[in-house]
Amino acid sequence: MTIQINSDKNLAVHEAFGDKLKDTLSDKLSRFSEHITRLEVHLSDENGSKEGIHDKRCMIEARFEGRQPVAATNHAGTYDQAVDGAIDKIKAVLDSAIGRVKDHHRHQV
Repeated sequence: MTIQINSDKNLAVHEAFGDKLKDTLSDKLSRFSEHITRLEVHLSDENGSKEGIHDKRCMIEARFEGRQPVAATNHAGTYDQAVDGAIDKIKAVLDSAIGRVKDHHRHQV
């Protein structure tokens, strides 16, 4: 599973934060790793240099072999909170998407 981290012009992702983020994603999404070929993480600060509540955004897109990608987005006050929320949301999306595939295969047999 390849993990790519992208950020907007308002954020420079330092190597240590990027490595921590990749480790967290690998750990928390490990049970889906056989289904996911690529994860793309997009971090942004929607208010730029201005202060704002819940202006940190994390969008995680998961790509499957031969299927449409799925995504989840979360807004929070910090990047860590935004990432944690997006991980929780993408887990639910993946559970649903992978469950549908398993049900589809079960009904075809």
